[in-house]
Amino acid sequence: MNKFENVTVVKAANIYFDGKVTSRVVEFDNGDVKTLGIMMPGEYRFGTEKKEIMEILSGQVEILLPGEDLWRKIAGGDTFEVPADSAFDIKVMTVTDYCCSYIG
Repeated sequence: MNKFENVTVVKAANIYFDGKVTSRVVEFDNGDVKTLGIMMPGEYRFGTEKKEIMEILSGQVEILLPGEDLWRKIAGGDTFEVPADSAFDIKVMTVTDYCCSYIG
């Protein structure tokens, strides 16, 4: 899906890590919530409340998911899942455009 229709976008940005990661919340009529954002190169740790499906639209990252010992390379067009109530590490190699879907 290249665009979302009939949605509500929250005007205020989510700003993390001194502005190196930003996103906007997109709310759907059926209650689904996604964020669209940009990550600048760097290393970050994110906590989750709900299960997340992270789609990398463009860019290149490496991720370390809960319970794993090896970093995985993820590039534009790839997705990965993060369990609820956990945390994951991400190394952003290039400016990265992403879409995060919250499940549950």
